[in-house]
Amino acid sequence: MKQLEHCMLCPRACGVNRITGNTGACHTDAQMRVARAALHFWEEPCISGQEGSGAIFFTGCALGCVFCQNTDISRGQAGKTVTVEQLARICLNLQAQGANNINLVTAGHYLLAVAEALKLAKVQGLQIPVVYNSSGYEKPESLCLLDGLVDIYLPDMKYMDADLAKKYSHAGDYPEVAKIALAEMVRQCPEAEFDERGLMKKGVIVRHLLLPGHVKDSKAVLNYLYTTYRDQIFISIMSQYTPMPQIAACPELNRRVTRREYNRLLDFAMELGIENGFFQEGDPVGESFIPAFNGEGITE
Repeated sequence: MKQLEHCMLCPRACGVNRITGNTGACHTDAQMRVARAALHFWEEPCISGQEGSGAIFFTGCALGCVFCQNTDISRGQAGKTVTVEQLARICLNLQAQGANNINLVTAGHYLLAVAEALKLAKVQGLQIPVVYNSSGYEKPESLCLLDGLVDIYLPDMKYMDADLAKKYSHAGDYPEVAKIALAEMVRQCPEAEFDERGLMKKGVIVRHLLLPGHVKDSKAVLNYLYTTYRDQIFISIMSQYTPMPQIAACPELNRRVTRREYNRLLDFAMELGIENGFFQEGDPVGESFIPAFNGEGITE
């Protein structure tokens, strides 16, 4: 873990000495923290299935979107410290509960420890696929630590407009960084594979969350994804945006996505020819599911 003495794991490259207890742009020090590890049923159908995805929610996040729904953990306020050995046991426990996969949610700032835990868990009997669930704001050289350990990449592609990325995620470099990161993910998992139940075993699913008032940028995201990768990846178009209390600083985001906005984006996706994709049925103004980050499933 010597790399954490001058941490450059994420694109923020803040160089903080996390080993001495300092916190980086990710709001965490060197100790790995997990806020929840339990079966999760609200991912894409080929991820959750009927039995659920074994979702492990990590504390901290390097991106810091103003509209974040999980601020309790993304800002480092919740979670329990776990060792590499404990994380391996958590993975095995979720497998024993019938999880369809291990779903690592926002683990980028712990990649050194996570990679070691996955190696250990696989030696100890972990056989289900491993999903890397990410904001998309990743360094490709850090993702290389996961090569051969992760089966499914589940990143966001939030923006194509650098000004929006700067305003809403304090990361004007997000579009270019996310493009390069996605290319590395596709290099590692170039072909989608499914089992007889329709559950994904390998591949890449890119998520895009439509923000209120920003159909134009969302169209640009879909256009980039499809023209670059065609049917090599799956695209998940989400309408579940939920305005949170902290969004008051951005009043234009202080509303839900309308059915008309979402339908315009879906129509565009059809015009592009996107077939390998997911969309959300029902009323897009419904509440998103936010789990309780109460330490469930974290073994001693």
